Amino acid sequence: MFGNTREESHCERFQYFCRGTVADMTRDPVDVYDDAAVNAWIQDDPDPVTRAELTELLATAASSHGKQAEEARAAISDAFSNTLTFGTAGLRGRLGGGPNRMNRVVVIRAAAGLSAYLKDRLGEGFSVVIGYDARHNSEQFARDTAAVVTGAGGRAILFESHCPTPVLAFALRRLEADAGVMVTASHNPPQDNGYKVYLGGRAVTDSGQGAQIVPPYDTQIAAAIDAVGPVASVPRPQSGWETMDPAIREEYIERAAQAARMKAPAPVRIVLTAMHGVGGATCREVLARVGFTDVVEVTEQFEPDPDFPTVAFPNPEEPGALDLALDKAREVEADLVIANDPDADRCSAAIPDADAPGGWRQLTGDEVGALLGEQAAELAAFAGNGVLACSVVSSRLLRRIAQSHGLGFRRTLTGFKWISREPGLVFGYEEALGYCVDPAAVRDKDGISASVRLAVLASVLKQQGRTLQDLLDRLAREHGLHATSPLSMRVEDLGIITATMERLRSGGAPAKLAGSPVTTTVDLLDGVSDGNGGTLPPTNGLVWVTASDDRVVVRPSGTEPKLKCYCEVILPVGSAPVSEVREAAAERLEAIKEDLRGVLGIVA
Repeated sequence: MFGNTREESHCERFQYFCRGTVADMTRDPVDVYDDAAVNAWIQDDPDPVTRAELTELLATAASSHGKQAEEARAAISDAFSNTLTFGTAGLRGRLGGGPNRMNRVVVIRAAAGLSAYLKDRLGEGFSVVIGYDARHNSEQFARDTAAVVTGAGGRAILFESHCPTPVLAFALRRLEADAGVMVTASHNPPQDNGYKVYLGGRAVTDSGQGAQIVPPYDTQIAAAIDAVGPVASVPRPQSGWETMDPAIREEYIERAAQAARMKAPAPVRIVLTAMHGVGGATCREVLARVGFTDVVEVTEQFEPDPDFPTVAFPNPEEPGALDLALDKAREVEADLVIANDPDADRCSAAIPDADAPGGWRQLTGDEVGALLGEQAAELAAFAGNGVLACSVVSSRLLRRIAQSHGLGFRRTLTGFKWISREPGLVFGYEEALGYCVDPAAVRDKDGISASVRLAVLASVLKQQGRTLQDLLDRLAREHGLHATSPLSMRVEDLGIITATMERLRSGGAPAKLAGSPVTTTVDLLDGVSDGNGGTLPPTNGLVWVTASDDRVVVRPSGTEPKLKCYCEVILPVGSAPVSEVREAAAERLEAIKEDLRGVLGIVA
C-alpha cells in the first residue's frame, strides 16, 4: 500500500488521511488513496449515506479496468487527496464522503476542535449559538455541532428551524454568546455546503466581537481541529442543548425595521425573490413593518429548495439569476427588484431603465454600495462622526462620499470579516453584494436590513420626484462616474491559479490596459494602505493602475475555484449627460477586460 512497513491501527490510518497525506506509487498517478485508509474512514463515519457511497466506489474501483472503475478511482482520489481546509471562511466544499468533502465526519471534527479551543480559553460553560440554512444536510450538521458542544461541556443554543445568516449573527451579539456557527454554503451550487464560525462574548471583546473569524483565530482553531481523533472518540450526547427562543427572530425583525430609520413616505411596488433560500419570509415581514405592503413575490423562487431548480447558480451576481424577477417586474410594472441570496446575507437590486434591454437594469454591487453609503453618510453626518469602509477590490467612490460628509474611511482586505470589525463603523460594503447597515446589531453583511434600507431610499426619492438612478447620476456629477465590472476565470485545477499569479508577478503583467500605460503595480503580498495611515496585512493579489486612473485588482477567490479581476474606470462628467459618460465608461471597461483576457489566456 503506502510503503509503511509496520502495521497501522485503525486510528492511525484515519488520522493519516485527515491530515491529507497522499502516496501510493504502485497506482496510476490519479489514484492517490489507500484502501485501508478509506475503509477506516467508512468505519468511523456515522452517516449511512456517505458510508454507502464510499463503499460502492471502492467496490467499483476494484471490479475492473473499465470506464466505471476509472471514474470510481478518480472520485475516491479526489475525496481523499486532501483535507478540506478550515480558514477564515470556515469550511466550504462539495458534499460527499472523505476528508476533502463536506460531511458529518468533517463537521463533527470541526465542532470538536472549535469546542476544544473555546474550552481551553474560557473553561467549561462556553456558549455557542448554532444556525443553519435549508441546504442538503444543513440541519444534520447543525445538530451534530450542538451535540459536540454539549458533550464538551459547553452551552449549545440551536435554532429551532432554518434561519438567515444575519439572524444567527444577530443572535450571537444579542445573547452575548462566545461563538456562533452558521451551516451554509451561501450562494454556492446545490452540491455544496459550508460552516461559518463567528467569535464574540468573552472570546473576542474588541470591535470584532460578533464577526467572522480572522487570523490568528483561524489557525488556532484549525490546530485544535487537527488534534481531534476519530469521530468515535468525540462525545455526542443525544440531548442537552437548548432550542433558540423564537423571540430572537422577532427581535431581529424589529431591529431591522428600526434600522430603516423611518417608515416609507411613498408607496413603492417591490418584486422580491429569495433565490430558493431562507430569507424570503423574514425580508417580506421587515418590509411590511416599514410600510411596504405592495410586495410581489417571485413564487417559483420564494420557498426554500436545496436544489435551486430555477437557476444555474443561486447567486444574484450570475447572469440569468434575476431573469424570473425581472420578468415579474415588467409584468406588474414594479418600481424596484430586490433579490437575496440563499442565506440572505447579500442583496442585489434592479431598477427600471428605458435604455437597458427589457427596460430594466441590475445595479452593480458597487452602485448599491454607493447608494447605501450616501444614505448612511447623510445619517451619520448629523452626529459628526463615523467610519465608512469597503474592501480593497470595491469601488473608490465610497472614500469620496465619506470625505464629502466629513467622515472617516477605511480600506480593508477582501471579506466581510475584515470590514465588519472596523472601529467606529456606521456602514461597510463589498462589491460582491454584501452590505452592513447596522453594525451594532449585526457584525456581518445583512441582505435583509440592506434591502429595507434601499427600499426606504427609493421611497424617499419617489416622494421627491426622483429615482435611484437620479441619485447615482448626482453622485457621478459630484465625484466622477465610477464604473466597475468583474472578469472571472473559473478552473478545475487550482494549480492553474497559482501558476497564473506567479506568471503575472514575474513579468507577465500587462504594459497597457485600454491603451493607457500601467503606471503603478502594487503586490498585495507586500501590504497596502488602509486609507488611514496604516497598512493592511499581506494577501494574495495584484493591483494595476493606469495613467488614466483605471484600476484592476487580480486575486484568487477565497470561496470558489476562480481567479477574479475587479475592473474600475473613473470618468469626469462635467456638462455632458451622465448617460453618455456611462456608455463611454462601459466601452472602456470592455476594452480593459479584452486586454485582460489576452493576458490571462481566457477564451471568450
